[in-house]
Amino acid sequence: MKKILKLSIVCAVLFTGMSTYAIDGNDNGAADFNLHVLKANGKLITFALNQVKKANISIYDKSNTLIYTESAFGKEGILRTFSLEELPTGTYFLEVEDSVKKVRHEITITDDTSVLSSKAVSSSYKANTIAQNSSVAVR
Repeated sequence: MKKILKLSIVCAVLFTGMSTYAIDGNDNGAADFNLHVLKANGKLITFALNQVKKANISIYDKSNTLIYTESAFGKEGILRTFSLEELPTGTYFLEVEDSVKKVRHEITITDDTSVLSSKAVSSSYKANTIAQNSSVAVR
């Protein structure tokens, strides 16, 4: 019984440590962003980027043709609403890029509505921001 209790405590400490690292693991000083889908109303989509001061926002069609682009700025975050009434029915992609990360979300437009996926289709970090304070050993 004591062995199971000790093993449980070790596992609890181990998992707590991993959770703390996952939350605070970004030690390069740059704020990691997540796109938050706030609402969709007909063909309007609204999203927020918390703690992002500057980002490039682009919309691409299914064949990866650039439809719209802008540089967005905000003091404590960026809030954007897009009206997609002009776009025909289909699948599009919203791409948001800051100095650290590039994220792509899917937009699905039907006759009556447009839906922005809350989960990213793809996400990639820029190599120069992650590797600047790290070292690699080669054998």
